[in-house]
Amino acid sequence: MINEDAVEQQAIAWFQDIGWAYLHGSKLTPDVAPEQRGDGRSVVLSGRLTDAIRRLNPQLPPEAVEEVARLAVHREHPDLARTNAAFHRKLVEGVPVAYTDSNGEKQQDVARLVDFTEGKDNDWLVVNQLAIAGTKDGRRPDVVCYLNGLPIAVLELKNPADANADVWAAWRQLQTYKDEVGDLFLTNEALVVSDGITARVGSLTASPEWFMPWRTISSANDTPSVEFELERVVRGFFRPDLLLDYLRFFILFEGEETVVKKIAGYHQFHGVRAAVEQTLQATKHEGKAGVFWHTQGSGKSISMAMYAGKLLQQPGMRNPTLVVVTDRNDLDGQLFGQFAAARALLREAPVQADSRERLREILDGRQSGGIVFTTVQKFSPMADEDTHPVLSGRSNIVVISDEAHRSQYGLKPKLITEGKKKGQYAVGYAKHLRDALPNASFIGFTGTPISSEDKDTRGVFGEYVSVYDIADAVEDGATVQIYYESRRAKLDLNNEEIEKLNAEVEEVVEDEEVEGREKTKSKWAQLAKLVGAKPRLEAIAEDLLAHFDKRQEAMQTQVGEPDGDGGRSAFGGKAMIVAMSRDICVALYDEIVELRPEMAGSRREDGTWNHEDGQIRV
Repeated sequence: MINEDAVEQQAIAWFQDIGWAYLHGSKLTPDVAPEQRGDGRSVVLSGRLTDAIRRLNPQLPPEAVEEVARLAVHREHPDLARTNAAFHRKLVEGVPVAYTDSNGEKQQDVARLVDFTEGKDNDWLVVNQLAIAGTKDGRRPDVVCYLNGLPIAVLELKNPADANADVWAAWRQLQTYKDEVGDLFLTNEALVVSDGITARVGSLTASPEWFMPWRTISSANDTPSVEFELERVVRGFFRPDLLLDYLRFFILFEGEETVVKKIAGYHQFHGVRAAVEQTLQATKHEGKAGVFWHTQGSGKSISMAMYAGKLLQQPGMRNPTLVVVTDRNDLDGQLFGQFAAARALLREAPVQADSRERLREILDGRQSGGIVFTTVQKFSPMADEDTHPVLSGRSNIVVISDEAHRSQYGLKPKLITEGKKKGQYAVGYAKHLRDALPNASFIGFTGTPISSEDKDTRGVFGEYVSVYDIADAVEDGATVQIYYESRRAKLDLNNEEIEKLNAEVEEVVEDEEVEGREKTKSKWAQLAKLVGAKPRLEAIAEDLLAHFDKRQEAMQTQVGEPDGDGGRSAFGGKAMIVAMSRDICVALYDEIVELRPEMAGSRREDGTWNHEDGQIRV
């Protein structure tokens, strides 16, 4: 018979299979094991913690061991998430401690809480039904995972035969535990909810939508078909060697007043591990670390930060310099913000080059280290230069490209066929970048697939190193299925002129040092004028509303009648419109409101739009 107890016992068996020791909670009550728990509220196994600290730091005298044990679990802030962030740093980086050695000399040291090297000196223990005294009634979490006496994970299980006790009932149970036995989560690194068949992994601060499946065991390709998803979680997520790597490089915190804890999904964990390994090989050979394709919405920016954090700590990289390259200022700023938020993981603050001069100042002669953000256009030569000068010949420089495929091509000279430079040869930014950093390695991160005909991307970065496509994301519930329906507004516009402009205009370049910026903007403005023509927008508005009404009618038959308040989306469904520019977006909105006044949002008093106001964002 399959019930909650059977699932619990099976989970414990899987833990034992991968090397965890096991104790029932009744063996760890204060009266049975007072050396581990001084009272019923205690959740840290004190004896095991001090034993581990002593074992991992043999240089420490007994009083220093006790001090480290105290500091390790000290609650530094009333807010649970902020204290958890402080603990995680101590877990990964160690606990600073001062003591007097046997010679009577004062010493400053950093004590290890975990063996992150070979891992053989760690104590892995799984406990079920541990009785904990709470603010109300006592609680008994189903399974608690201990690393060196520290409770780093909690598994809450439900009966798979009970239709009312699914994984989300388990999630709600964990929220109750946070309120009533909050100390259990001060040192927590991951939460697991399962009804035996389905299992999800999430962080301390994660809402249900961010609890994700764990589909792999040893690698991205190791996805065995098992009866219970919980088995993959135990064998794949909690395998000691993999878990140590996860704890060290795949957890980050964002925010200061309100802390958000983010942990890697299985695709990020295995993808980053593969990318780091390929990068280590690339630095010794041709410098192509590959293409990391994880579909949009799958946490690519976080993956990039975790990749950087892990790569920076690899001894074989010899304190590398990372150059993060985008092709637009807004992307540069967004990604820089993500890395700045992950400073604790990276262990250093990234810097942003705001000009060609500043970029050269940062890179020229740098001997090691650093995370540098720049747009690729800043690698263009100065007015008096034919080629870009070498900034560094080191081989432990890694260029990380984010969605900048077009602008990072052009390794071979191409003949200019028009304009003032007609008859001359020009090269793209990729050539300038390589002239500046001739021995660097290159890795490309992208949210879109590369076509089989796209030889340029492979020429610059190499083959795929990790793939997480839309089908994977849909299966995991990270995104919804996307369906495409081609629709065209048939208008009497100069289509030949549109095609010509489409061919000429790639993207408005935002760096002031790029030649031809004004010319490019002029061409872009011509195209925008045609795309945003009033007859075209009128036709699109009519078509959009007709299509939306049809969709709403179809959805109405599934979820019932609208509630009578006059709203056309009362019974579900949303529409999002993406336009070429903010002006076109507002103009299209005006056409829609003229046809449907009840859809009006709210403007500022001066009639302009605030991007955070109303029902439209521009």
